[in-house]
Amino acid sequence: MKRDGRRFDHRTLETIRLMAVERVREGEAASSVIASYGFSRTTIYKWLSAASKPGVGVKALRSRPATGRPRRLTPRQEQQVLRWINGRDPRQYGLDFGLWTRHVVAELIERKFGIKLGVTAVGELLSKLGLTPQKPLQRAYQRDPEAIEAWRRERFPEIARQAKSCGGEIFFWDESGFRADAVHGKTWGVKGQTPIVERPGQRQSISAASAVTARGGFWYCTYEGGLNAELFVALLRRMMQHRTRPVHLVLDGLPAHKTALVKAYVASTNGMLTLHFLPGYAPDLNPDELVWSHMKRTGVARTPLRQGEKLQDKIEAQLAAIKRKPRLVQSFFKAPTVAYITDC
Repeated sequence: MKRDGRRFDHRTLETIRLMAVERVREGEAASSVIASYGFSRTTIYKWLSAASKPGVGVKALRSRPATGRPRRLTPRQEQQVLRWINGRDPRQYGLDFGLWTRHVVAELIERKFGIKLGVTAVGELLSKLGLTPQKPLQRAYQRDPEAIEAWRRERFPEIARQAKSCGGEIFFWDESGFRADAVHGKTWGVKGQTPIVERPGQRQSISAASAVTARGGFWYCTYEGGLNAELFVALLRRMMQHRTRPVHLVLDGLPAHKTALVKAYVASTNGMLTLHFLPGYAPDLNPDELVWSHMKRTGVARTPLRQGEKLQDKIEAQLAAIKRKPRLVQSFFKAPTVAYITDC
């Protein structure tokens, strides 16, 4: 097995070079010597050639200080840069831009340390610190961290206990919309020539609702237009048909979900249906959001409609395919943001 000398520190490599040349000069075969160290066969001859130069000798085999510019920031300063960036917003430091770019980091370093770095040097520093450019997740300013924590630690466990005590099921509900002219993702093409994806010129749109359980249960339906109280009640009636176990439905606080008409219908079920509302501006707590994310990554958005195809047919076919895959539904509950959900 050949060894890569670059994996050794300078002092170790210097010692190996000196020992190898000394062994050859004492009569050992060069090929045997270099083989004993596991290096490439030709390496020993380079060392011997360097050590045979008049006036230099074995000094040519000794390690020399690396050339290049000295570090502008000390190790402590580099770690301080990491603390500034990791989990923070540039606007916390009085900077105008809300995203960390190399220019913004360079500006902050100059402000704090009085050291001016180029964007290339800043990029190398960020890479060294284990930072990479990423598309950030978006969170609303109105999120209430305390309410979210209370939901995870107190409210949902109580819902789980209620469902268990009455032999009920917990469903997570959400709605989404789809358009035939939406194309997500990227495709390869010649630089400077934007690729063209053909799709029907006639616009088509459809809405869908679904509900999921941690055990792989899945219910869905499609509908046209926006959701109002009357339509929501109609969808709930469809969902509750032929159910023999109480349903605890977890959903967001959309106004259509909280009307008097909805409350009246829920009351009419005599405990068979109970609604529970997630904290505001916290869609990441709902595993059903991941159903739509999955569909928009793999469905119509990736395979635009062909002539004569209907968007509703394709959406219903994909929803039906999800229903046939309980393990896929269960996988949505493995996301870190919904790890608070127990198997109930």
